[in-house]
Amino acid sequence: MIKTCIVDSFTNEAFKGNPAGVCTVETNISEDNMLLIAQELGLSETAFIKKLEKEHAYSIRYFSPKMEIPLCGHATLAAAKVIFETTNFKEIHFNTIQNIDLHIVHKKDGIEMSFPVYQTIPTEVPSSLLKALGIEKIVNTEYNKETNIILIEMDDTVLLQKLKPDFEALYKSIDSINGVLITAASTGDDYDFHSRYFWPWSGTNEDSVTGGTHTFLTPYWSKRLGKTTMKSFQSSSRTGYMEVTLINDQKLVIKSNAVIVFEGNLKLDIN
Repeated sequence: MIKTCIVDSFTNEAFKGNPAGVCTVETNISEDNMLLIAQELGLSETAFIKKLEKEHAYSIRYFSPKMEIPLCGHATLAAAKVIFETTNFKEIHFNTIQNIDLHIVHKKDGIEMSFPVYQTIPTEVPSSLLKALGIEKIVNTEYNKETNIILIEMDDTVLLQKLKPDFEALYKSIDSINGVLITAASTGDDYDFHSRYFWPWSGTNEDSVTGGTHTFLTPYWSKRLGKTTMKSFQSSSRTGYMEVTLINDQKLVIKSNAVIVFEGNLKLDIN
């Protein structure tokens, strides 16, 4: 038996935000079986958590239906929600496959997650990629090596929301990347910037709300907006939100909420 939950992250409403699977394992299971479970659940990511000997510490690994993902924000939030709902812990630590220590704190108005800060460098993108995305005008294009993601800045959040990519053409337009993050500065709403994330190369066509991209989105927009605390909105069909705070050049904090929508057990005896 493997205790399994589905949690909607970066929202305070069921069936909004980004759903993630959370599997609580008591013994190590193989990578092949973790991938099979992720494929069975069919969500953009499934987190596998295991209690460590250190107090309030867990290992965490993330799998999309296609591959292991080194770092995932919404599955981290989902896993934290499950632990906080089933223990009296007020803070926990997750250790990732890259030995990144993620410090998570449970507060009255949400869950705060500490993440590393990643930078971007200028890059060029093929015109075929922009055509597949349906983008005619761009402000800037950059690349983050840690996540292997291209960032494209647009100048209009309305056009960003209306994008309807040709995913077959997008997949063929470039290789050797994990995804493309499209972003735009907000105008006239309660947020500082909007974004959408497309990743047919390594996961589903579109990720509903993506915490991991904020490892580089936060410093990117902090420089442009002159702010260290900002509100982010992901304008996918499900939508989602988070508050990000740049602590220093090594650390940032992502704050949001999550809702558990399913609890059960995988009736499997695997390793």
